[in-house]
Amino acid sequence: MTHPRDRFITVYGRKPALEALADRRVEVDKLWLARGSGGDLIDRIVEAARARGIDPVWKSPRAVTRLSRNGRQDQGVALDVLARRMLPIEAFVEQAPTQAQVFVLDGVTTPANVGLIIRTATAAGFDGIVLPRVGCPEVSPLVIKASAGVALRAPIVRVITVDEAVSQLKGAGFHLAGLAADGADDIHRCTLADRCAWVLGSESGGLSAAAESALDMRVRIPMRGEVESLNVATAAAVVAFEVQRRLAG
Repeated sequence: MTHPRDRFITVYGRKPALEALADRRVEVDKLWLARGSGGDLIDRIVEAARARGIDPVWKSPRAVTRLSRNGRQDQGVALDVLARRMLPIEAFVEQAPTQAQVFVLDGVTTPANVGLIIRTATAAGFDGIVLPRVGCPEVSPLVIKASAGVALRAPIVRVITVDEAVSQLKGAGFHLAGLAADGADDIHRCTLADRCAWVLGSESGGLSAAAESALDMRVRIPMRGEVESLNVATAAAVVAFEVQRRLAG
């Protein structure tokens, strides 16, 4: 069963909400404002919402915080955005094409990295970015900003844990490739499966034990100049466009 959180992204904060309302590509479902909120930005948010035929719903500050799940930064504003390309993993594996490339985020915790990976994967034509709820940040205003707004339109795949992600993908015939500095396979020469899930480990600890145990191959990006590794978002960009290049050829 699809959970409501697998259909909507909640944008919170006054400036992020105003930016979302101003972008006609963004499908806004509901706007909640905390009673007692005021000022120029609130007035502009209300005006922008009504220009799109959306009547703000005024609630208590506590109720808005329950919706935003971030009382320290919501500033009395929460906006539900319909994410048409976001799916729970069960729906994704059921309808994934026979040739599909996805990223699995395995404990990537920095919102800026998550946003950049989402933007890069979408630009490279990847079919999904698997974002576990446990161990990775929500699609927050920081993630949306880092993605330059792409996160609101990206093929994000929701799942509870990375263990569940690798299990479901394996069961659907995906080849699991983990990115590791000491991987035996070179990204430029490794075999590309028709269905491949590229697992990106955390910024500090790399791949989790759960992901490692499920891998079909460990892939490295060749390094020179005594550089040991790349930032996870940079590494994802190298993989995404190398895969795109090879599949196009």
